[in-house]
Amino acid sequence: MDKSKRLFLKPKRSLRRRLPPIGSGDRIDYRNMSLISRFISEQGKILSRRVNRLTLKQQRLITIAIKQARILSSLPFLNNERQFEKNELVARTTGLRTRKK
Repeated sequence: MDKSKRLFLKPKRSLRRRLPPIGSGDRIDYRNMSLISRFISEQGKILSRRVNRLTLKQQRLITIAIKQARILSSLPFLNNERQFEKNELVARTTGLRTRKK
């Protein structure tokens, strides 16, 4: 083959199918925390549909379930654990510093 023809050929992809993230027996509900936690980032944000590989209907149901869980306080709105740790470390270190006179 010529070099010009090789440039236009697409590489062959493997046709391996991924398993769906939500099984047929899984119930999308605000009480199902093990299922809901899979679709939330470390910061507490709802992951997009492309990242989750969900259908439109499943993504809507997951979003509603996450919002209900947040309102009922079973899930935090933000995950600020790291921020609190950083603030505590800063407060501890600033308290130890003394001025030299």
